[in-house]
Amino acid sequence: MKKVYYLKTCNTCTRILKELNLSPEFVLQDIKSEPITVKQIEDMNALAGSYEALFSKRAKLYKEMDLKNQNLTERDYKHYILDHYTFLSRPVIIIDDKIFVGNSKKVIEAAKSALI
Repeated sequence: MKKVYYLKTCNTCTRILKELNLSPEFVLQDIKSEPITVKQIEDMNALAGSYEALFSKRAKLYKEMDLKNQNLTERDYKHYILDHYTFLSRPVIIIDDKIFVGNSKKVIEAAKSALI
């Protein structure tokens, strides 16, 4: 499977997609207009190893809801990601059986290497 979960309105996601120069076989899913399903988040979890790894602690809602002062479980992370797209650390790039989560230089370089 070759898929990218991203946010079309996010400049960082757009820049990264251009930078990666993905082939047409990639499926792009704008998580705002096409929300993540339970099956999709479970598949991502299987590749990433945890829901926390998929969760964005930089999301505005994370601060607004004061989640940093709560003891969140894996179940909570899954719930919040499914509840609101902003909680998914973006972009999520899946290349066959590898997953790349987030927009750090290290993650994007690793994704680029996997594309070669």
